[in-house]
Amino acid sequence: MVEMEGSKSEELNLCFKKLMVYGASVGGEVGNMEVEVICEWKDVPMELLLRVLSLLDDQSVIRASGVCSGWRDAICLGLTHLCLSWCKNNMNSLVMSLAPKFTKLQTLILRQDKPQLEDNALRVIANHCHELQDLDLSKSFKLTDCSLYALAHGCPNLTKLNISGCTTFTDAGLIYLTGFCRKLKSLNLCGCVRAASDRALQAIGYNCSQLQFLNLGWCENVGDLGVTSLAYGCPDLKALDLCGCVLITDESVIALASRCHHLQSLGLYYCQNITDRAMYSLAQSSLNEKHKLRETVKSRCDEDGLRNLNISQCTALTPPAVQAVCDSFPALHTCPGRHSLIISGCLSLTSVHCACAVQAHRAPAMSAH
Repeated sequence: MVEMEGSKSEELNLCFKKLMVYGASVGGEVGNMEVEVICEWKDVPMELLLRVLSLLDDQSVIRASGVCSGWRDAICLGLTHLCLSWCKNNMNSLVMSLAPKFTKLQTLILRQDKPQLEDNALRVIANHCHELQDLDLSKSFKLTDCSLYALAHGCPNLTKLNISGCTTFTDAGLIYLTGFCRKLKSLNLCGCVRAASDRALQAIGYNCSQLQFLNLGWCENVGDLGVTSLAYGCPDLKALDLCGCVLITDESVIALASRCHHLQSLGLYYCQNITDRAMYSLAQSSLNEKHKLRETVKSRCDEDGLRNLNISQCTALTPPAVQAVCDSFPALHTCPGRHSLIISGCLSLTSVHCACAVQAHRAPAMSAH
């Protein structure tokens, strides 16, 4: 590591020497304009430093921050995106040393293969990175609710938060966070079994009305009360993953169908309490929206309507109900290469086909005649 850092520093110094030689060769006057010679790193204009930094990877940026005060100041003022997922050891110490310097960060990716981050690092982030909007803490098994409390106070502008796999967080911490971070638009809680409860989802529905993307995969404590609260409190939901939420029933899907008219992606894998009633409610919601649009003489936005539906292992569903959904949402496909209606594990649904699959089947038959 030391050899690598030394090598990078030598490269930077070599680049500077070339720049200095070029500056000396054109120094003096050009016409009536005096040309300033660049003699040290600190003489390089801030705009040029920021341009150079934009071409470097995150590891090089960190090394560059130690070259001189000019580089450090440029990085502190200009760095808005940082990913430390490449750090396989000592990420906690690295974060604690960098966060006080990189105060303008808006995106911070701290995804880990093995747990390294601890609460003290999150406290430093919260104390210094007040402009943070996008934070990825996935697989941070060592973090506790103390981290959520710190983020609630220090990073109220969060719009995207990924805490998937953070199994030590509880619903108390999540409820507290949503009371302060009300601008959340994307929240990944996949595998957060203790944090994602009906109580927490009620708080999210109450506090986070701008939410558009929510992953609740394998949060087995989530039930109809929580999902219904989401549907009523977050009408702008575009994607909701409920895969493995084994407690939910038709009531959850009916609430989503009636309230979340911008829903494009819905994951119901292994939700075996879902029946035809839920499918017909989705199909009916499409008809209702089309009727409203005709009444207001507006064209339907291409973005609206289901584009992805995963009902794998929902073994209680029958072909007529699922076909009704497929017919109501043209963007749902069963044809090869375009699978967006996923029905694996449902042997009774093999007869369900999207419109283009039916057309493709009819074409050879028509050509034969």
